[in-house]
Amino acid sequence: MKTGTASGGAGAAPAAAPAENRAAPPTARVQRELLADRAYIALRDRIVTLRIPPGAPIDEDLVGRELEMGRTPVREAIKRLALENLVTVFPRRGTFASEINITDLAHISDVRSQLEGHAAFRAAERITQAQRDELDELLAELDHRQGSDDVEALMALDARVHRFIYRSAGNPYLEETLGRYFNLSLRIWHLVIDRLPHLFTRVHEHGDVLHAISRGDGDGARDILADHVATFEQEIRAVL
Repeated sequence: MKTGTASGGAGAAPAAAPAENRAAPPTARVQRELLADRAYIALRDRIVTLRIPPGAPIDEDLVGRELEMGRTPVREAIKRLALENLVTVFPRRGTFASEINITDLAHISDVRSQLEGHAAFRAAERITQAQRDELDELLAELDHRQGSDDVEALMALDARVHRFIYRSAGNPYLEETLGRYFNLSLRIWHLVIDRLPHLFTRVHEHGDVLHAISRGDGDGARDILADHVATFEQEIRAVL
C-alpha cells in the first residue's frame, strides 16, 4: 500500500478535494439548471395534456435524445415531477406517469379556490411594468381567440394566464404551490376536455381578471378568479 506524503509541514500543498465534492464551475452549473428546467417543462406539458397517458412508462434515454440533452437534466426533471405527483418512480421497474385519481378533484379545487384568488389580489398590488406588458399581450391573445374552437390552443392560453398571475403575485412560495395544484388540475381537465360545454367562455373570463389586475382592483380580481375555479370544478363534475 502506498503511503501519503506528510501533512502539516511548512509549504505543504493542501490535499485536493474529491471530484464529487468539488463545486461545478458556475457556467456549467447554470447550463445544467437551464437544461433541467427545459426538460421539466417539456415533460410536464406532455404529462398534463395526456400526451404521456397516465401509467405510461417514461424512458429517460428516449426523452434525452428527443430533447437533445444528456440523462442528468432529465433525471433532475423527473425528481421534480415526482415531488409534484406527476410521475411515480418504482425502484428496479422504472418511471411512469402517475395515475389520475378523480376523487382528488375536490381536494385540489379546495386549495385552488382559496389561493388562486389570493394570488390575483397580490398581482393587482405588485404587478411590475414588464408584467403589465405581458398582461397586455395576454389580453390581445384572448381577443384574437374570440370565437375559436381550437381546444388545445384555448387550454394552452388558459394555462399561460394562470401561470402569469402566479408570477405576478410576487411570492415564490405561492407561485410554486399553485403551479403544482394547477398541473394536477390540468390532467383532470384534459380527461374531459371534449365534453366541457363552456370551455370558450371559461377561458375568456380571464379577460375580466386581467383587467381587474391591471387597474389595481385586488378585491375584484380575487372574486373573479375564485368564482372561475369553482365554476370550472362544477362543470367538470357534471361531465364525469
